[in-house]
Amino acid sequence: MNIKRAKEEIIDSIEAYLSRDAYGEYRIPVIHQRPILLLGAPGIGKTQIMEQIASRCRIALLSYTITHHTRQSAIGLPFVSKQSFGGKEYTVTEYTMSEIVASIYNKMEKTGLKEGILFIDEINCVSETLAPAMLQLLQYKSFGNHLIPPGWIIVAAGNPPEYNKSVREFDVVTMDRVKKIEVEPDFDAWKEYAFQANVHPAVISYLNTKPLHFYRMETTVDGMFFATPRGWEDLSRLIQVYEDLEKPVDAQVVVQYIQYPEIAKDFANYLELFYRYRTDYQIDEIFKGNIPDILVKKAAHASFDERLSLLGLLLGRCGTGFRSCCAMESYLKMLHPLLSQAKVEMLPDERLQPGAVPLPEGKIQPGTVPLPEAERSSGAAVLELLLQQVKEEHAQKQRAELLTRQQKESFRQTEDFLETAIKEISGSHLQGEEAFSVVKNLFSEEKAQYDQAYETAAANLEYAFDFLEAVFGTGQEIVMFLTELNASPYSLHFLETYDCERYYRYNRNLLYEDRSKALLAKIQELE
Repeated sequence: MNIKRAKEEIIDSIEAYLSRDAYGEYRIPVIHQRPILLLGAPGIGKTQIMEQIASRCRIALLSYTITHHTRQSAIGLPFVSKQSFGGKEYTVTEYTMSEIVASIYNKMEKTGLKEGILFIDEINCVSETLAPAMLQLLQYKSFGNHLIPPGWIIVAAGNPPEYNKSVREFDVVTMDRVKKIEVEPDFDAWKEYAFQANVHPAVISYLNTKPLHFYRMETTVDGMFFATPRGWEDLSRLIQVYEDLEKPVDAQVVVQYIQYPEIAKDFANYLELFYRYRTDYQIDEIFKGNIPDILVKKAAHASFDERLSLLGLLLGRCGTGFRSCCAMESYLKMLHPLLSQAKVEMLPDERLQPGAVPLPEGKIQPGTVPLPEAERSSGAAVLELLLQQVKEEHAQKQRAELLTRQQKESFRQTEDFLETAIKEISGSHLQGEEAFSVVKNLFSEEKAQYDQAYETAAANLEYAFDFLEAVFGTGQEIVMFLTELNASPYSLHFLETYDCERYYRYNRNLLYEDRSKALLAKIQELE
């Protein structure tokens, strides 16, 4: 299966393992909660999806690359203690707590989460001395004498033997105690993630033209050559920063990430053309609604690879707008209810309105000092209390490692907004309606920026359709453009609220064509 399906399978397993009955007991007893063993080629995202899974399931995550550990750190160090048996005292060898088990308890204390994932990477590449401990972990969920705490799910990852000479085969007894999931590289599944992770459009459009270069691994007389999804994503990050720093990315830079010289050189040449097309096709002018006839003729006679690069440039500009809207929307959704709460506190009349939810006794967390009635209309005092609430929630979720990058940014923007409002109100010593008027005006400015970003994103999408129709009519390029839009969660979210007539019309035509092809294929089978 591909990495997307594997992720869903692991989430389903975790939800089943952590499901409890009416008496609070796990519906699947711990002894029958099989560890999950992910087997797949290196670099396809086995490790990376664990953070996404933990965040979605709202549980903790503790990761270990087991090849970095010794037998002593895994099962603990021996020490001698004295115990009595049958009235006689004996010296007995015991073990200190495993470093890994101790880390689980530390993680529980730090995050406040009692359930989580213990992720063991490269589990089938351990040394001969550590192998028995790994088998014990998979079979009995313990290191040495110390059990993994209930509520902690074991997920292990390993590489097939053809990719790693150090791989040790597990016996049938062990394999019969795990839930085995084999993962294969899949470009279409990765591409959906790539749009969400803001992978550089040049990388996506290049791999659209040459999907076989998405994952390649070959052993030659000159050594191991490989290109992996991890390499493409890391290269993408570098390209984006290099663009800001105005540094060139040539084949010698690319091969540091895509360690397959032939592919690295090919992509470096493509990237150079990608930048040239951005200038030659006057992308900035296209997104101003200016489409010169000479540009239409040039694009209409372009090669297939050049057309795909052009689509990548159009999608990249549209995608930037969609992501910006989603980020600002997330921030405003976090900020708006806080300001509604501030309004109730600052304005006495609002406290009497049906449904008004004031700050309970002026308190945010148990143990904090209540906000005195005399300060309830003080704008600065109310906002400082709300700022404290936001910072405490931010810190708690940060400790629990449950925040996505976008959520972190929303917290920071919300804190910045409240701090700005506090400064403006405190500087003028405003209270009541005057204080809230400042807050309202500041929020209106933020909303205006969102509205502008939304209008820009909508205009960009329409300009892209204008260009595609002018050059290609209703040809396959429109289909490819729609396919890429439908693969991006940001564009799909934007199109939930923006009524783009051409997007829905072309989508209907595409679905109709797909259904027609399916019916024809079925008829041919029956004949």
